[in-house]
Amino acid sequence: MFAAHRELLFSIVYNMLGSVADTEDVLQEAWLSWATRHRTPSAERIDNPRAYLVRIAMNKALAHQAIISRRRETYVGPWLPEPLVGPLAGTVIPDDAADGAVRAVSVSMALLVVLETLTPLERGVFVLHEVFGYAHTEIAEILGRSPMAIRQLAHRAREHVHARRPRYEPDPRVHQQVTERFLAAALGGDLDALLEILAPEVTLWGDGGGGAPARGGLRPLHGRDKVARLLTELAARRADQGLSVVYRSVNGDPSALLFAGDSLYAVIVVDLTAAGNEVGGIYIVANPDKLAHVD
Repeated sequence: MFAAHRELLFSIVYNMLGSVADTEDVLQEAWLSWATRHRTPSAERIDNPRAYLVRIAMNKALAHQAIISRRRETYVGPWLPEPLVGPLAGTVIPDDAADGAVRAVSVSMALLVVLETLTPLERGVFVLHEVFGYAHTEIAEILGRSPMAIRQLAHRAREHVHARRPRYEPDPRVHQQVTERFLAAALGGDLDALLEILAPEVTLWGDGGGGAPARGGLRPLHGRDKVARLLTELAARRADQGLSVVYRSVNGDPSALLFAGDSLYAVIVVDLTAAGNEVGGIYIVANPDKLAHVD
C-alpha cells in the first residue's frame, strides 16, 4: 500500500522541501509510522490509506523544515532546489526504466525558488491546492486547521506567489529553442548574443554550496549587463575544459546538463519572461551534493 502511493508522497514532499535527500528522509519516517500503525493489532482501521499517508508525509515535511532552516543559516551563497532531471518531452522510455523521481510531479525551478519565501504552512497549502488540486476542506483535515484558516492561508500564498511570478506557461518548443540559444551564447562567450537574449531585469542564481565555484557569486546577480559580462568571463575561464551540453528536462522544463569530460559540472535552467522570447532567470546548480543523485 505504501509503495502504491510512494510517487505521490515523493512529489508532495519534494515540492515542500526542494531537496531529494530530505524528501527521502521524510518518506522513510512516514514509512516507519505507517508500518508501526499497520502492525498494531489494536489500531483503528484506516478507511482511506491515501489520505492517511498524505497527512503523515505532509506533517513530517513541515516538521523537517525546521532542520532545513537551521542548515540554510550556514549555507554558502544562494540556495537552489535539487534538480529533478528526466528526459525531454516526447522521449519514449520503458516504464521499468523510469525512476520514480523522474516521474514525480514538480513545479518549475523558478516557482520552487518563489515558494521558498512562503511560510511552511502557506507553502503546504499552496502545494496541496494549486499543484495537486486538493480542496480546502481536505487540506484542513490534513493539516489540522479549520477550512476558514486554510482559505486565508491559500489566499495569502496565492497573492504572494503571483506577485513574484505571474501565471503563464511558455511553449515547450520555444523554451527549448531559447535555452539552446542561451547556452550557445554563454558557452561561446558571445556578449552581443547574450545582451540580445537576456531580459533587462534578468537575475542569475549560482548555487555552488561551498563545494564548487558558485557560478555567480555569494548573492543573486541582477541586470542584463552584469549577468552577460559575468557569463562571458566564465566562458573565457572554462574555455580549456572542453565543456559539453546535454539537454534534458529539469523540474518539467527544457534545460541543460553541463559536463566537463564525463563528470557532471552543473545543471542550468533558464526561466523565460512572460513574452516568452527572453531569459528572465538563470538557475545554475553546481553543488556536487545536489548533483549526486542525477544519473
